[in-house]
Amino acid sequence: MTDHLLSLMTFFPILGMVALLFLPKENGNLIKGFTLVVTIIVFFISLPLAFNDVFKTSAGMHYTEFVPWISVGEFFTMNYSVGVDGISLWLILLTTFIMPIAILSTWHAVDKNVKGFMALALLLETAMLGAFISLDLFLFYIFWELMLIPMYFMIGIWGGKNRIYAAVKFFIFTAVGSLLMLVAVIYVYYYAIQSGIDMSGFSITQFYQVAIPAEIQTWLFLAFAFSFAIKVPMFPVHTWLPDAHTEAPTAGSVILAAILLKMGTYGFLRFAMPLFPDATHQFIPFLALLSVIGIIYGALVAMMQDDIKKLVAYSSVSHLGFVMLGVFALNLQGLSGGMIQMINHGITTGALFLIVGFLYERRHTREIAQFGGLAKRMPIFATIFLIMTFSSIGLPGTNGFVGEFLILMGAFESQLRWFAVFATTGVILAAVYMLWMYQRVMFGELKNPANEKLKDLSGREIALMAPLLLFVFWIGLYPNPFFEKMTPALEQLLQQVNGTEIVAMVEPAQIQLPELK
Repeated sequence: MTDHLLSLMTFFPILGMVALLFLPKENGNLIKGFTLVVTIIVFFISLPLAFNDVFKTSAGMHYTEFVPWISVGEFFTMNYSVGVDGISLWLILLTTFIMPIAILSTWHAVDKNVKGFMALALLLETAMLGAFISLDLFLFYIFWELMLIPMYFMIGIWGGKNRIYAAVKFFIFTAVGSLLMLVAVIYVYYYAIQSGIDMSGFSITQFYQVAIPAEIQTWLFLAFAFSFAIKVPMFPVHTWLPDAHTEAPTAGSVILAAILLKMGTYGFLRFAMPLFPDATHQFIPFLALLSVIGIIYGALVAMMQDDIKKLVAYSSVSHLGFVMLGVFALNLQGLSGGMIQMINHGITTGALFLIVGFLYERRHTREIAQFGGLAKRMPIFATIFLIMTFSSIGLPGTNGFVGEFLILMGAFESQLRWFAVFATTGVILAAVYMLWMYQRVMFGELKNPANEKLKDLSGREIALMAPLLLFVFWIGLYPNPFFEKMTPALEQLLQQVNGTEIVAMVEPAQIQLPELK
């Protein structure tokens, strides 16, 4: 079974989607329950990855599968080539972990065309997992494009009043970036063939060995980076995200924030940076500048929002700016912080969107001014909301602190020292907009009569939040199990990009203070 574990994990949701066709569309609870079971099974299929210690010692690809797929003449070959290493490991597990939670959140939120929504959710899970395991660039592109379709319809059919505008904007932004990446992929493939390299398909391990001149790398890197920057999203190509988040149903927002946005950050790590190392170093200052602008801009705009969901959406722009700053630090501290912050963002921001969904189901509004004093009526909700707020602002003891601290330390120890200094303002601003929002929603007098009869969280809703709370404190207090399995792969990535041996994290005894004169 381990020989085909990745394929079983990736395509099992498709089997579930086919089985949905035979369930009566009138029985929404049966369809939701069946979909929930399918996503839980996928999660358990993926669990052996988490317990395999091979990732602690080996930076290579594991659980690999290779099947010749398409061959047209002598010069075009595409293979089904998949595998997992320490970079993709936790993103795969985040995907299989979040999906059951997202499905469970639909119990009272999705009541029209339930079968269609669940079928799209299962198709989306296959596409996301396929993108994370692909070792063939063309195969990756197919899964990358496949992700657009389910999310487009989720927003466009089950979204809010401006859902069509948000769905079309999401599709256009992402599709334009994808086409540029496709052109770059084809160029690299034919350049490799003309260079005399015997290419067996679009294998990324073979692409890594192609020596591309620096001036050509510049244009190819820009094509890849533009596509991935849209997906992250980085400033200034972020404008599709607040609309998509605001209009998407709760489950769609959770999946979008927790998993889909990580496709962009993962794309930089897996493809853009190791394929074009010279261009990466050339554009580091510019990309770091965009990251810091995103951190500060996202925080300032979030502070001005009167809609809770829009506030959380803009906070994603800020938090993912931190992730990209860590990635562009090009040292082990920054990369480790960026990787763990990807996971943290998926857990914390996914939880915040669930919390907004709980409020919307009860009051059918997300306006901050409509609330106030809810802590008196909903003490369990208030406690969980506060913990997730602390996690979002990076309070020590929570997962957010671990990621942001390593990112800032990595950036400060690299050529991005001044960028790190300005990025710290994002931490302060995050505390301002999150705590101010929490204060207005949860504290004060209960003045609005519509809030007097609000019920606290149900058993289902507590069950939704419990595993997310577990990881907030697990990563916050003991993150080593996560770092141990990503470190070898990150060290190998740094060798590919920097072309040098890795400088380990500085021990306190190695720090030399200047002599006082």
